Amino acid sequence: MEVCMAVEIIMLGTGATLLMDLWALARKRWFGVAALDYAWVGRWLGHMRHGQFRHAAIGEAPTVRGEHALGWIFHYLTGLLFAALFLAWVGDAWLQRPTLAPALAFAALSVAAPLLLMQPAFGMGMAASRTPQPWRVRVRALLTHLVFGLGLYLMGLLAQWL
Repeated sequence: MEVCMAVEIIMLGTGATLLMDLWALARKRWFGVAALDYAWVGRWLGHMRHGQFRHAAIGEAPTVRGEHALGWIFHYLTGLLFAALFLAWVGDAWLQRPTLAPALAFAALSVAAPLLLMQPAFGMGMAASRTPQPWRVRVRALLTHLVFGLGLYLMGLLAQWL
């Protein structure tokens, strides 16, 4: 991978993930909507080294040393991976003329990760089917990922400007 492309991936992925986190803080402050506890992500990853990939309820699983840090690091690494996948999908030309539609389309597709992988592994069922209000969880996940897409677009504009 060329150095310039690596810098762009880091910029897009970090910026988009940061915007997503700011959105989560705003939702919590303004609407009282709790964000995902990234310690759960770290706990999930920590249990994988012992062969446990699914949990009945991740919040009740034994804690893992360093789970907060592990979860947050994985969260930002996932943002970098998604940025790299996005750029592989749209190509380098997108960076010359960033547009919103592809970023939002990719973000909408990326919501498959929590719905089909993480939520079932955390004990929430496929697409949050075991939660008290599955559609609310699904819509929130989609909105959060669309904010990530907006972040990709805004960081693309910033990269173009720089």
